[in-house]
Amino acid sequence: MPAFRHSPTLGCLLAVAAGGLTTLTASPFELWWLGPVAVGLIYLGIVSLTPGQAALRGWCYGLGLFGSGASWVYVSIHDYGYTGVPLALLLTTLFVAGLALFPAVTLWLYRRLAGPRLAWLSFAGAWVLGEWLRTWLFTGFPWLLLGTSQVDSPLAPWAPIGGVYLLSLITALTGTLGVELLRRRWWAALPIAALWLAPLALPTQWTSPSGQPLRVALLQGNLDQAIKWTADGQREAVHRYTELTRTHGDEAYDLIIWPEAALPMFEREARPVFERVQSQLPPDTALLTGILQRDGEGLYYNSVVGLGNAQGEYRKTHLVPFGEYLPLESLLADTIAFFNLPMPAMTPGPESQPPLRAAGTTIGNAICYEIIYADRVAAQARHSALLLTVSNDTWFGRSIGPLQHLQMARLRALENGRHVIRATSNGVTATIDDRGRVTARAPQFEVTSLTGEVQPMTGLTPFTRTGSWPVWLLAAVLVLPGLRLRRKQ
Repeated sequence: MPAFRHSPTLGCLLAVAAGGLTTLTASPFELWWLGPVAVGLIYLGIVSLTPGQAALRGWCYGLGLFGSGASWVYVSIHDYGYTGVPLALLLTTLFVAGLALFPAVTLWLYRRLAGPRLAWLSFAGAWVLGEWLRTWLFTGFPWLLLGTSQVDSPLAPWAPIGGVYLLSLITALTGTLGVELLRRRWWAALPIAALWLAPLALPTQWTSPSGQPLRVALLQGNLDQAIKWTADGQREAVHRYTELTRTHGDEAYDLIIWPEAALPMFEREARPVFERVQSQLPPDTALLTGILQRDGEGLYYNSVVGLGNAQGEYRKTHLVPFGEYLPLESLLADTIAFFNLPMPAMTPGPESQPPLRAAGTTIGNAICYEIIYADRVAAQARHSALLLTVSNDTWFGRSIGPLQHLQMARLRALENGRHVIRATSNGVTATIDDRGRVTARAPQFEVTSLTGEVQPMTGLTPFTRTGSWPVWLLAAVLVLPGLRLRRKQ
């Protein structure tokens, strides 16, 4: 059957639409079934394109995806980066256009190297390799991965086996096989059925409870980011978190959690506040809080520290480019200074850090942005019974960003068979069980606290043991049959 062809303009419009459909698979829309449709729209007619045309198709897909799904960066740049509207729009456009290069490069390489033979197989493998590239190149940005949306779909039981990239691979295969099915290649129905029915036979529980559930109180201060780092903001932060803590001081909580950088000051300055708060808590209660640290060498760290019935600290390892550190500083410092933008100055913590110990259990950590990195979280989960992520999603404003962030935290819980505690400055504060289900959730944009129970877990899922590399290797193997072997002249 001849390859499907359509005009270049229509192809680009379909690609932009496919990017928008991928955003609709993510929170808050959660239309997970659109994932294979989005892949199918890109796969349709791909073998008839030149490498340049395929790259343009991929770039258009990226524009649709990141333009609709990650444009919340404008809120961070304009509202809290104190950047004028024209410059904020320009920087947001550059951000979206730059991220769109990832699918563009992926499709360019695919058409450069692969032919029509078993295209449905090789295209799905190339899709996952493209997501892998986006995960680590230029520090990585694994936001809006195709598999993230499947946390609520029938494919979800695959997550503890291969993580988000296995979900992406199965979703992409469903899309390409669906196109083959529309071409009346009826054999394609069999692998689709196998991929979607196999979860019925997979284990529903890979880990088991360890000890008694812990009572937790997550405090949400809802501080105005615009004034947080002023003197008034510091006083208000101290007042809100000490008062919220005091209201829970007489109850038997095992863990009280403050969010990322809860007090807008360095740990040394905050110590008197911590000591006063700790003196009012029962001796068996642990207080964990996000706080900025400054060491004797003048280096700054974004950290979590434990007080009371807790020991240890964690320093954020994977920093946010431009938000917490300046990549290519020697080249970009003058540009940042010219536009009078804030200069980030955080230092990454050590790659290998032990979990915190609190309330008689081990707690792995991921500060804010780190929760989107599946393998980094799995490395923490290998040595931890619980996972904690503290965040300041105030930077996202009232956009869809915080809801996408929560969805990724849910998938980390499912991948590792661990309960996740998520404490944020203004939402979404939540507790998540080992199946990725939200068990309790606080309203956004309110000064409030969330109480509930979390269960420490023991045992490791297959994904926690291996991480993502087996799926990346599988994706590369799936591409091999489609590679074109050049004949010698």
